[in-house]
Amino acid sequence: MNNELTDREKTILRYIIEDFIQTANPIGSRYISKKTNINLSPATIRNVMSDLEDLNYITHPHTSGGRMPTDKGYRYFVNELMDIEHLKSGEKAKIKKQIDELDLASDEIYKEISKILGRLTKEISIVSQPNFSKAILEKLELVNISSNKVLVVVSIKSGFVRTLIFDVHSEISRDKLEKISRILNERLSGLTLKEIKKTYKDRIGELQSEHTGIVKVFVDSIDKIFHDETDGMTLYVGGTLEILSQPEFGSTQNYKNLIELTDDKDVVIHVLNSIPTDENGVAISIGEESKDDKMKDYSIISTTYSIGDMSGKIALIGPKRMNYSKLVSWLNFTTDLIKEKL
Repeated sequence: MNNELTDREKTILRYIIEDFIQTANPIGSRYISKKTNINLSPATIRNVMSDLEDLNYITHPHTSGGRMPTDKGYRYFVNELMDIEHLKSGEKAKIKKQIDELDLASDEIYKEISKILGRLTKEISIVSQPNFSKAILEKLELVNISSNKVLVVVSIKSGFVRTLIFDVHSEISRDKLEKISRILNERLSGLTLKEIKKTYKDRIGELQSEHTGIVKVFVDSIDKIFHDETDGMTLYVGGTLEILSQPEFGSTQNYKNLIELTDDKDVVIHVLNSIPTDENGVAISIGEESKDDKMKDYSIISTTYSIGDMSGKIALIGPKRMNYSKLVSWLNFTTDLIKEKL
């Protein structure tokens, strides 16, 4: 974007956007004159605001003499004027404590992280489960836990572990389970989960006839064992109640529209995958930039987290008036915690 604004215009635009983010009220020239140390008369400020409106950086609702940012204004602010607002130590401690208390072995951990982030930011929080398509299987373990149940432990080279329980018709000896585990590891270990799902019939298909039946159960459960993360993005949504504190959603219809958007996973995934990231790995889409009509009233900020060979996304969706500078910090810190925790 061309940096065509004067220093005075930049200053006025910054004040308008920062104050509008805080108050949700259109900002007038007298407000800026009184609340800031800009040292300009209301008349001069009005002239600058008029120029900014002509350039489509701000607009004004018919019911108010104040101004509010356009999508173009928000974009200029994010690209050229925004200073990242760092989290306070208490805010960091609060989210760290809550994430540290989560059960690593639970498949619900990403769902819980989305709830935590939604509660703390008062925005819609989206957390995707890691994309397992490039994850490499380190080893499989089969362990007896009762006479008719076997625990399957799937270990990924990144350190991620997944467990499932199989029902079997009769007790299988420890030696037999270890032998079957060894054969499965010889044929599958070192492959990506995507490769396993595509080639498992050729690699272990003939083993289904072994007398314990455990390999047949294993083969029949391949999709369950490796879930469906290799086929798409699994999303968890939090903050659907907390965002009601935002004045934009005082209207039942506005809130309904937002919930319908978050329920449309295809739209959310498309937007997440299409937003270009900046040099810091943060992606921001504002209003109509997403090219999807359902997103025109909202902004989305996202970043990517990595766990070894696996990666996922964390995002926040809210009104275009969202506090971009603070929310970027929330996402970055949460991403660091996930890397540390998982």
